[in-house]
Amino acid sequence: MKHQEFDGIVFYQTEDGDYFRHSVKGTTILMHRYVWEYYNCKIPKGYHVHHIDGDKGNNDISNLRLMKGAEHFSLHGKLLTEEEREWRRQNLITNAVPKAIEWHKSPEGREWHRQHAQHLQGTTLNADVERVCLNCGNTFLGKKFAKFCCNACKSQYVRRTNKNKEERVCVICGAPFLTDKYKKGQACSRECRAILGHRKGN
Repeated sequence: MKHQEFDGIVFYQTEDGDYFRHSVKGTTILMHRYVWEYYNCKIPKGYHVHHIDGDKGNNDISNLRLMKGAEHFSLHGKLLTEEEREWRRQNLITNAVPKAIEWHKSPEGREWHRQHAQHLQGTTLNADVERVCLNCGNTFLGKKFAKFCCNACKSQYVRRTNKNKEERVCVICGAPFLTDKYKKGQACSRECRAILGHRKGN
């Protein structure tokens, strides 16, 4: 295990090449942060200490820079290779997402959602505001994300824009046709439907 000494303290680096650190009485001290504070002042909340050359083993004060946390994350994100990005994406899908879903379904997660909903009651998020209907263009009072003034306009908009339509291939003549994706239509016309019905009847 690699180690470095600074200000009489020995800091160790794990085999995976992580930051040099020193643990005492259950508290972990990161060497790069300790060095920066030694020469400067206490690190403000929300700020990180960045290794300028990217080497976590180079903890000389000349290689350390104080940055806002968001800027630090953004900088490291830009430096990732495509392989590292793909690994992070797969790790998120495989590990983080299932655990998040599990927590949201747990009693603790459901209680959090209940309290969150109560907190939002009466806030601007739930207040009625003036909106413009996507279908008829009339103004109406609705929630922040409302798009239609009534269910009739919503249905008309869906029919007019083919939002619920999908293309299928007729099982009788092979021609493509549009149909409601929630219906089980297999034929493109009245004639083809008649032939299909006759075949099924036999």
